[in-house]
Amino acid sequence: MKGLILSGGRGTRLRPITYTGAKQLVPVANKPVLFYAIEALAAAGIHEIGIIVGDTAAEVRRAVGDGSRWGVQISYIPQETPAGLAHAVHVARPFLADDPFIMYLGDNLIRDSLTPLVESFRREPADAWILLSRVPHPEQFGVAVFDEQGRVQRLIEKPAVPPSDYALVGVYLFSPAIHQAVAAIRPSPRGELEITDAIQWLIDTGRSVRPQVITGWWKDTGKKDDMLEANRIILDDLVADVAGTVEGACELAGRISLAPTAIIRNSTVRGPVIIGEGAVIEDAYIGPYTAIGDRVVVRQSEIEHSIVLDGAQILDIGGRLEDSLIGRDVLVRRGQSKPHSFKLMLGDHSQIELI
Repeated sequence: MKGLILSGGRGTRLRPITYTGAKQLVPVANKPVLFYAIEALAAAGIHEIGIIVGDTAAEVRRAVGDGSRWGVQISYIPQETPAGLAHAVHVARPFLADDPFIMYLGDNLIRDSLTPLVESFRREPADAWILLSRVPHPEQFGVAVFDEQGRVQRLIEKPAVPPSDYALVGVYLFSPAIHQAVAAIRPSPRGELEITDAIQWLIDTGRSVRPQVITGWWKDTGKKDDMLEANRIILDDLVADVAGTVEGACELAGRISLAPTAIIRNSTVRGPVIIGEGAVIEDAYIGPYTAIGDRVVVRQSEIEHSIVLDGAQILDIGGRLEDSLIGRDVLVRRGQSKPHSFKLMLGDHSQIELI
């Protein structure tokens, strides 16, 4: 069985962060989201993995490499335009050949291990196994409708009035029959080849489609609040490891992971918190559920429940930052001029709240 990870989307819901980087490489708990997908497939015994790449192909290649660090072999599959999940299967056909495969959306995080699912697929072959999760807002997802025997009857993409609250999770297992289905469907009204239409074709032509409801958490990390929630969930399982330097009058409480070259000086840190290599925390407060990236400087400032990417600086801001996603090499500081005023330089689609 092969693996197919989709990492070619433009990430419009995470702009402006994704203007300069792939959304699948935005870190959660200081690890790129894409790496969690690779780890999940490797743990399930999938050793040949194709990654669909688009405009950010070079960045993804640099970050992932050949896959040897996970014990897998990575192939990169260009997709010139993000024309739908089924289109991704189409362009991956030379890599997939006639092998069964598991498709994983690269911006999704799933707590449940994929191993039982892969083993069930091998033991009880079907043309498709789909993962489902009950969600509070099914209108935002593709949803499944069941018949009286509990079999999947219909799949509907983002219905205005959802007929069920079972949403499609971003993991699918397919037999080679999916290629026939992809060839048979036509673009949807939004101009994309939808994977829901391909699976519906399998259902309508009498092929076997098996549902599997997951019980653990699942997050589509396409938006800022989802990224922060995923960060919170993963940090809940953080293993404490204060390997770096702690100097002066510090108060450390809860589970803290401090990289060997990081420094905490005259500060309060309350976990769960992860702090990356070369970071400096000085005369500051770092609150729970915060991920501080490599080479970040936080000085005379307070921050909690946030993600701070590599190289950012948060200096002398006075108040507390909360629920924030701060990009690479960003500078946030309080000006010294009087009268006090806010001076901003923000890119397109930025969001800022002044309280």
